[in-house]
Amino acid sequence: MKTEIFPQELILKEVQNTPLVLKKSKDLYFKKGEDPLSNRDTLHYFYFIMSGKIKIYDIDFESSKEQTLYMLSHGDMFDVVALLDGKPNQYISEVLEEAHVIQVPLIDVEQMILSDEKFRQYFFAYVASQLKSMENLAVSLSFYDVYQRVLHLFARFTKTVDGKSKLDVIDNLSHDDLASMVGSVRKVVNRSIQKIKKDGIIEVSRKNIHIKNFQKLLDKLSV
Repeated sequence: MKTEIFPQELILKEVQNTPLVLKKSKDLYFKKGEDPLSNRDTLHYFYFIMSGKIKIYDIDFESSKEQTLYMLSHGDMFDVVALLDGKPNQYISEVLEEAHVIQVPLIDVEQMILSDEKFRQYFFAYVASQLKSMENLAVSLSFYDVYQRVLHLFARFTKTVDGKSKLDVIDNLSHDDLASMVGSVRKVVNRSIQKIKKDGIIEVSRKNIHIKNFQKLLDKLSV
């Protein structure tokens, strides 16, 4: 299994060098716990995440069960679906770490897609990566137990640089947030994490999770 690395730095550089963005963009800063991206706003504005972490999720208010759909961080964009179909989504957003986002009028982003070939390539590559992410989530929820779902989650967010593997974005999330990402509950996810630790794949220090043996993780997924 290969980890997909999307050229987020290139997207941000392209966005920041685009005259439309420089002219009409607005820098927004949000604190932990805030709900920054309402569905009404996404009918008029598009967002580029510069720093921080923002969880996009849905909730069943009868059972209070959450399902995280996207974990946005440096280099991500939102809301691609609303931009493409012109309809609001009922997602809820929550800032997990203080976030800096660039807000751009939707009409300007549409113009960028039409007129800027480089940005258009990055944009549709990003759309493809998001679709793949949702496909993987659907497959994971349908076919895998929680232990396997957590392994797949770790594999997805592991980056390997110069032979060293590091868990990124989700490395310091609470077990509640991890549970929301794999469609489970904290108690079950905690048991899975302890088993993965016992298998020698990860190390856990306080809230942080470190990849100890990425190859062993991949071997577990291929069984």
